[in-house]
Amino acid sequence: MRQIVLDTETTGLEPADGHRIIEIGCVELADRRLTGNTYHQYIQPDRKIDAGAIEVHGITNEQLLDKPRFADIAGEFLDFIKGAELVIHNAPFDIGFINHEFRLLGEPADSVEQHCTVLDTLLLARRMHPGQRNSLDALCRRYVIDNSQRELHGALLDAEILADVYLAMTGGQVSLSLDTESEGEARGSGADSAIRRLPASRSRLRVIRATDGEIALHEARLDAIAGKHDGKVVWRNADS
Repeated sequence: MRQIVLDTETTGLEPADGHRIIEIGCVELADRRLTGNTYHQYIQPDRKIDAGAIEVHGITNEQLLDKPRFADIAGEFLDFIKGAELVIHNAPFDIGFINHEFRLLGEPADSVEQHCTVLDTLLLARRMHPGQRNSLDALCRRYVIDNSQRELHGALLDAEILADVYLAMTGGQVSLSLDTESEGEARGSGADSAIRRLPASRSRLRVIRATDGEIALHEARLDAIAGKHDGKVVWRNADS
């Protein structure tokens, strides 16, 4: 099975407002193994980048002056992803922009769904971890993935990190997380709704129960909390 983990950076949030792709990064997986094959391209968008977008990814208008336009790289990009399953975090955002770029090429215009299936890891994460933060950074913390190099968003770096996160999400045990904040990580809409919703594929987790000594230490800690709060300890009042 061939999968392409993909990320883009853009001039802004909405292709409907004329925003364009300025960077594409792809990492190839074959049978759940990194192959070492990547695709990375900066793109001249023929428009100014929003100041807010520059704060996110750090790519400036000046850096893109000598870069090719999407029309120049569309064929090689399509050849790289064709026939694969695309693994994307918040897929409607990236798919919406890619399809917009293909539409701008004129008729007959290609679309991603003609050539690839799509797996949205944000939907997968929300199903696996309801009520918790499921941004890429939050998933890195949850699955103990090193993202220390991610000071700014970058398409290839984010694709590499997402590949590690996706493999951990679908094949290994997750570390405990107490982060239950709701998340507002959607970067934009604008995509067709033909994103494949796949069920989570998780290994059966081994349950490690507390020892008698650990239980005793836990109870002692609850006693200490109760002493400071008029005997009120919510954990002792919980049903489970």
